[in-house]
Amino acid sequence: QVQLVESGGGLVQPGGSLRLSCDASGGIFSIAALGWYRRAPGEQRQLVATISDSGLTNYADSAKGRFTISTNDAKNTAYLQMNGLKPEDTAVYYCSAFTARGTFWGQGTQVTVSS
Repeated sequence: QVQLVESGGGLVQPGGSLRLSCDASGGIFSIAALGWYRRAPGEQRQLVATISDSGLTNYADSAKGRFTISTNDAKNTAYLQMNGLKPEDTAVYYCSAFTARGTFWGQGTQVTVSS
């Protein structure tokens, strides 16, 4: 079983930046991909970005050009660098790990973009 712990959320002004981190433990060698999703108030959880164990990345249209997903060399930490933040980026951001045994989720970290 994979455990995921997100950090790095907070309050930021429009146009600002944040970097989210996701620390994975337990069964990390089974992880085929890591991803970031978000859920805004009143909306369903949506894809932000994913990165495979080979480094292939995929982004939602809303994230392209502003957000960058990456991992450390050990591939047990995933990052989401978010630049040019907009009020509509306000959401709870969740880290996910995709394995052959299923998908695991972190508890989420709140990102609020407001002046």
